[in-house]
Amino acid sequence: MTLLLLSTGILGCNESNNKTEIITENTPAVKSSKIKVVTTFLPVYLFTKAVTGDVADVEILVPPGTDIHDYQATPDNVKAIATANVLVKNGLGLEAFLTGTVKNAQNSKLVEIDASKSIKVINDISPVEETKDKDHDHDHKHEHAAGNPHIWLDPVFAKQQVINIRDGLITADPANKTTYESNAAAYIQELDKLNNEFQQTLQKTPNCTFITFHDAFPYMAKRYNLKQMAVVEIPEDQLSPADVQNAINAVKKYKVKALFSEPGIDNKLLTSLAQDLQLTVYPLNSLENGEKTPQYYFQAMKDNLKNLATGCK
Repeated sequence: MTLLLLSTGILGCNESNNKTEIITENTPAVKSSKIKVVTTFLPVYLFTKAVTGDVADVEILVPPGTDIHDYQATPDNVKAIATANVLVKNGLGLEAFLTGTVKNAQNSKLVEIDASKSIKVINDISPVEETKDKDHDHDHKHEHAAGNPHIWLDPVFAKQQVINIRDGLITADPANKTTYESNAAAYIQELDKLNNEFQQTLQKTPNCTFITFHDAFPYMAKRYNLKQMAVVEIPEDQLSPADVQNAINAVKKYKVKALFSEPGIDNKLLTSLAQDLQLTVYPLNSLENGEKTPQYYFQAMKDNLKNLATGCK
């Protein structure tokens, strides 16, 4: 069965207790004993928050739903990093904005955690189908020289990311080692269970192939014996009728049987593809947008599994 996958893809100081006796008017405010951890975007935030629980204050730099690939840092980002103890990033070149931002923050005591450590990346690039005429192309491609960075969509690699975050936090804040180890173990147990669910469900539809408009799912495909056949480039600016027709032709070329969408894609294009190709639309989530609670990862991934299983039949 052949598939089409379509996607685009402050911490405040703790207030003093009102009941605390005030000795003089100049008594300094009591500072929080928690370390401040800054994360780059939603998946990294979810994993970090799962490990820290309540023993650290965790912030996120890139608001959920904002394109991490082309993100431009803000003055508030610089301030957040300047006052942080720890910075956690996905790595693999995804957060290009960090280089200048960290430099500008001038925080010599900052501990940086790269969550991609020890993960074998995918460098192979699927065939790219361009839908917009080259004369009008504005070059919205996302180049990943260090390898595809979307490792969090593979539960096994997500487990390694949690381990990397746990170990980095223990180095930065050894006083809370026991908490970090306990929280990480509980989350890893859920990730193992999720991986088993994916394996048991998708083994019923081996070699299910798909096309994607956002190269976010090669790790998931490789892990569960799915096949990403091509990446169809959809321009981010206004689509012409010719662009839509080019997209339809690309889908037909690979004999796609199902259509997947992700929040943020142009609904008109989605509707045109579905109508012209007579396909059912199923959602698939890259987790770059959503709820800021660690359990959201499992909710979204289980929804992905359900839709993959349905589309692969």
